[in-house]
Amino acid sequence: MIQKFLDYIAIERKYSPRTVQTYRDDLYEFCRHLGWEPEEYDVSAVTEGDVKEWIISLMEENHNAPRSVKQKLAALHSFYRFLLRLGIVEKDITRRVIAPKVDKPLPVFFKTGEMEEATAWDEAADDFLSIRNALIIEMLYQTGMRQAEMLGLKDSDVDTRQQQIRVFGKRSKERIIPIGERLCAQIETYRQARDGQYGTFFVTQKSNGQVVPLTKGVLYNVVRERMGEVSTLKKHSPHVLRHTFATTMLNNGADIRTIQQLLGHASLAATQVYTHTTFEQIRQTYQNAHPRAQKDNKD
Repeated sequence: MIQKFLDYIAIERKYSPRTVQTYRDDLYEFCRHLGWEPEEYDVSAVTEGDVKEWIISLMEENHNAPRSVKQKLAALHSFYRFLLRLGIVEKDITRRVIAPKVDKPLPVFFKTGEMEEATAWDEAADDFLSIRNALIIEMLYQTGMRQAEMLGLKDSDVDTRQQQIRVFGKRSKERIIPIGERLCAQIETYRQARDGQYGTFFVTQKSNGQVVPLTKGVLYNVVRERMGEVSTLKKHSPHVLRHTFATTMLNNGADIRTIQQLLGHASLAATQVYTHTTFEQIRQTYQNAHPRAQKDNKD
């Protein structure tokens, strides 16, 4: 039954392979807690108490973080909703199990000055890697797209005439992101340096000279190395550039619903975290600049 559920979310719900694998791991872990093999799962023998004991075990014995425990419970909850839909169970035994509270950290982002330095590139540069790497940083900063979305870009998705990029996000949901003239110029420079059509937009060259689609590891290293040169943040990842895009848009007056659409968030709640980031900036500026605030801090 677990395999049927995994097939359902992969084929009908179009979950990413990574998400399907995560659900599989979480459900298999619950089976091991019960002492069963996955194919032995007996829905009639599992109770709400079993689920609660699993949650307690994850936290107290295995020392799982609250966020990890919440994710595992969500996987089990999705499985039972699937069983309810098929009429295999009469109730969702996970419904009344409360997940541990997760404190949401504010997203970190690069400063404007750091991004200006990171995106400064020599237009006279003619080597492929320098041109490609500069474009990767600029495109992530200007579009806010996810790492997986960038890796999935096809050449036909990037339209410099219309000044837009077509992106396929989670569950293959399509959205259109407008781009500026500077980015369009960099894209055309990259296409000339790439010297060929490969279907996929970003490519890399292996040691044997074979041209292949850009990999996750190469993309991450490009961002880590470049942003590590200009920023003191501990984390230098494509996702931090996504946070930087959203924060920059909000700080410059963009409507939060527009940012939601550009980021491809299904829920506005996922986008609203950036308003808290902006407020913290305002608070810090106030405390540093206002004499009464400075006095209060000293006291």
